[in-house]
Amino acid sequence: MPLKNYPLLAQIDSPTDLRRLEDQQLPQLAGELREYLIDSVANTGGHLAAGLGTVELTIALHRVYNTPRDRIVWDIGHQAYPHKILTGRRDAMHSLRQQHGLSGFLSRAESEYDAFGAGHSSTSISAALGMAVAAAHEQENRKSVAIIGDGAMTAGMAYEALNNAGDQECDLLVILNDNEMSISPNRGAMHNYLTHILSSRFYTGVREQSKHILHNLPGTRRFFGRWEEHLKGMVLPGTLFEELGFNYIGPLDGHDLPALVSTLKNLRDLKGRQFLHIVTRKGKGYDPAEQDPCNYHGVTPFDRATGTPQPGTASKTYTEVFGDWLCDMAATDERLQAITPAMCEGSGMVRFAKTCPERYFDVGIAEQHALTFAAGLASEGLKPVVAIYSTFLQRAYDQLIHDIALQDLDVTLAIDRAGLVGADGATHAGVFDLSFLRCIPNLVIMAPADETECRQLLTTAWRHSGPAAVRYPRGTGSGILPGPELDELPLGKAEIRRTGKQVAILAFGSRVADAQVAGEALDATVVNMRFVKPMDCDLVIAMAQEHELIVTVEENAVAGGAGAAVNELLAQHGITLPVLNLGIPDRFISHSNRALQLAECGIDAAGIETAIAAQTTTTTLPTEQQAG
Repeated sequence: MPLKNYPLLAQIDSPTDLRRLEDQQLPQLAGELREYLIDSVANTGGHLAAGLGTVELTIALHRVYNTPRDRIVWDIGHQAYPHKILTGRRDAMHSLRQQHGLSGFLSRAESEYDAFGAGHSSTSISAALGMAVAAAHEQENRKSVAIIGDGAMTAGMAYEALNNAGDQECDLLVILNDNEMSISPNRGAMHNYLTHILSSRFYTGVREQSKHILHNLPGTRRFFGRWEEHLKGMVLPGTLFEELGFNYIGPLDGHDLPALVSTLKNLRDLKGRQFLHIVTRKGKGYDPAEQDPCNYHGVTPFDRATGTPQPGTASKTYTEVFGDWLCDMAATDERLQAITPAMCEGSGMVRFAKTCPERYFDVGIAEQHALTFAAGLASEGLKPVVAIYSTFLQRAYDQLIHDIALQDLDVTLAIDRAGLVGADGATHAGVFDLSFLRCIPNLVIMAPADETECRQLLTTAWRHSGPAAVRYPRGTGSGILPGPELDELPLGKAEIRRTGKQVAILAFGSRVADAQVAGEALDATVVNMRFVKPMDCDLVIAMAQEHELIVTVEENAVAGGAGAAVNELLAQHGITLPVLNLGIPDRFISHSNRALQLAECGIDAAGIETAIAAQTTTTTLPTEQQAG
């Protein structure tokens, strides 16, 4: 993008340059920054609508605070594209979310201006509080600011941090970016409480006019103070935050740049805990995003003029296969209840939410609550299905163990985005679920090889009386759409896909197709394992007895994963033979496209073939091959 179209933005290589501008130049900078952001994301894809809403706030923060010495923590990182542009990464935005390019989130390794890595929501207040306490401990005059928004205030962790902050003697500013949205529209009583302010603008006018009239009248100042607090408690959310020990200011128009700068200057010099409530519009300044902030939350590359996405795959994704299954199964059983932690669109539940609204529950960004809520439903004889990304299931681990598995409750987990997730990178990779699920008693764990098997295993999980998890990857698989049947598969039974010699490849889930390609090249036996728990013990033992090398392949961390379960099984039966475990290595895999990530980990077809070939050259060959 030619910088000549952005004359002010072209001068900003760091916040220091921003602070040299005149106040009257800032609105022009905001306009250029917004247009640059739209043009940039149109080319690369990424998160758009949230960043469009934070343009003025970002300029004001870097204008007022001495970053990076002062700490600014974004929550979550998809609001921070304008921050990236203003902090020396403008000319690298073309590489956003691409291999070796800029992260789509905040990364301490990427920039000194990224005070805290942010991929999951509702972490900012805790992190900024820790930074503020550290500054007080070190007697440093360093400011800490947490920007929490885009639905992150619906999560309990935010309130845990606010509660703890009330006991700390430190300087901390929390900014609530209230845009009425997360990814999907916000849900819950707290959202309704905050939204109430949008219909209560009369408060500001009444308050200011009353001050003007009553200020100089004898005996009225004390009365006005009591009246103001009473009215404030009735119509403003400030009472809640003040009870938690914060000085509440707001609400303020988050697109009024002069007011933001002036307010932040005043807050910067105040001691103690401050809470600034701003109201912004998600998608601000780009009409398609303003009209549809949900679909423009995260976008593929699109036409800048029309907002039309570039053509993509015509195949149904695993997510869509789940959404169809959910509606079909719900039609057969009134007991089905569907739950999502703020991921209606992302988890493929839009049609179900419209057709079965009384059985659909979006609980907000509250994964812990989602699982225990499901446990409560199951304890009363209903059959809940929790649709959740693998990376977000991590946040509800205790609830899964204590509230569901320990009580052996009939809850089905539909685990989306299991495995590598491409451009979203390490913060959203679902590469640990097999490892942390496998050790939980009573839990059945399944990994479908393709879309048809995904539908079948979802049915198997549904009809199993107890907790069961089906994990499936992002995007598409074979591209062959499943039929309308609601068939199930035998519990704990694997499937031999091809019979070969010497090498048996035991493949789990998404890696079956590539294992078959490698198996054809090597004349190896290939098994679609389907079940991680219970595992098909008889078949695994038979494979070990009939082959010279066992290879396991999974799109999960090698440490503690499905391959480790095979190792344990063989050890328990006293079977010793070479075993090669292929999966995600013991490091975080950076953002890229998913095909490149699979290749990097050596679990695409070529990587599997290469690893097996290398293993067989260092392993004692069987007698018949030696003789040949």
